[in-house]
Amino acid sequence: MIESESPLYDAFKGILNTIDKKRVQELLAYMNTEAINFNLFKNNAFIERKFPFDIIPRIVSHGEFSYLEKGIQQRIHALNLFLEDIYGAQKILKDGIIPSEFVFSSKAYLPAFANTPVAKNIRVHISGIDLVKNSVGDGWVVLEDNLRVPSGVSYPLSLRMLTRKVFPEFFEKLPIQSVQDYPSRLAAAMEHVNTGGINVILTPGRYNSAFYEHSYLAKESGAILATGDDLVVEKDKLYLKTYSGKKARVGSVYRRLDDDALDPIEFNPDSLIGVPNITQVYRSGNVALMNSIGNGIADDKGIYYFVPDMIRYYLKEDPILQNAPTYLAFFEKDRNHILQNMRNLVIKDVAEAGGYGVVFGSLLTKSEREKLKDAICAEPRRFIAQEIIEFYDIECLDETGAFSPRKADLRMFSLYGEDIFVWPGGLTRFAMDPTSYIVNSSQGGGFKDTWILKEKR
Repeated sequence: MIESESPLYDAFKGILNTIDKKRVQELLAYMNTEAINFNLFKNNAFIERKFPFDIIPRIVSHGEFSYLEKGIQQRIHALNLFLEDIYGAQKILKDGIIPSEFVFSSKAYLPAFANTPVAKNIRVHISGIDLVKNSVGDGWVVLEDNLRVPSGVSYPLSLRMLTRKVFPEFFEKLPIQSVQDYPSRLAAAMEHVNTGGINVILTPGRYNSAFYEHSYLAKESGAILATGDDLVVEKDKLYLKTYSGKKARVGSVYRRLDDDALDPIEFNPDSLIGVPNITQVYRSGNVALMNSIGNGIADDKGIYYFVPDMIRYYLKEDPILQNAPTYLAFFEKDRNHILQNMRNLVIKDVAEAGGYGVVFGSLLTKSEREKLKDAICAEPRRFIAQEIIEFYDIECLDETGAFSPRKADLRMFSLYGEDIFVWPGGLTRFAMDPTSYIVNSSQGGGFKDTWILKEKR
């Protein structure tokens, strides 16, 4: 089925059909000039790659966005409370809502940071929630929560800016919400938790897959883009080294590297991209880290299983957005279901990300299924399984200029500052292969803009 969320698709196509095809090439040229990359590592090689994009936007009605907005705000609120609890009193474990063993056996849980207070009690400053729209039944379904270092917001932002430049008639004739305030909203969220000093975006450097985004957000938000070598810790405070030889105090760091690379003293001693002793500054309350250290436990694909229970436990509300039907191999009943129905399930390794470790049981040979069953039995904590969601195809322009249906998901972003702001846009990722369900950018997928419509007056 092709997704058709608004009759404005017809209006959009009508405008598109009147446009000189040279202007489409002009947009392509602008995208190349902007060097919008999502780099890949394959076979131990760095591949600097243009991020494939599609001119046809995903169009979401105002009412549908309002529903998603409320659901995401509810989900982020509960997940933030969970992180505060799990690194504090751990009431949710004591009350038996989540098995303690399941949490403590996760590599993503960092007990060394228990009882470490964070500025304003916010741990989930920036989030990316991955959803798909089910073609039958329950509408939008959450596939994953990304609460560590979610990427992708800069790509639709850049595409929107260039599309407005080349095709202004879209935005003159269609009631599309503006998205250009995301960088200023990010700056406000950083200021909200700033402990005194400048704002910094900490990047691993140009060989990171999302370096384009790091530099873009620094430029647009007014934060300083820095690598680990640019920062130094002195007397439990963090400073930026400047060209003049002076040091500027840092009060907030939007870090774009994972926990294990952040501090070679605390975590991986081989890390060359982190900042020695930055965790000590964090523990001392002298710098805000966005997102907080240890968020990976809420990002765990196994913990995802319990998010509806978290919402009921912490907020005393029913979940607005539903999870995909999920089975946790940790539980014997679920494990038996997975083993008996593997052909009809998608099996995921909870430690993997970016589309890696995702296996469709229907595509495995008999010997491969038996091998996977043995792995699940040997390490049940490591796996979840989900029913296959028959989500809508979305139209894309293929290489010939014809409309072609592709599987697509939607990553929606939120910023937690004074309140939880859900950005009225999003990163729609689509599979380049029309037969594939894997849309992840790290697997070679493309992207398109997401147009949220204004409220009718």
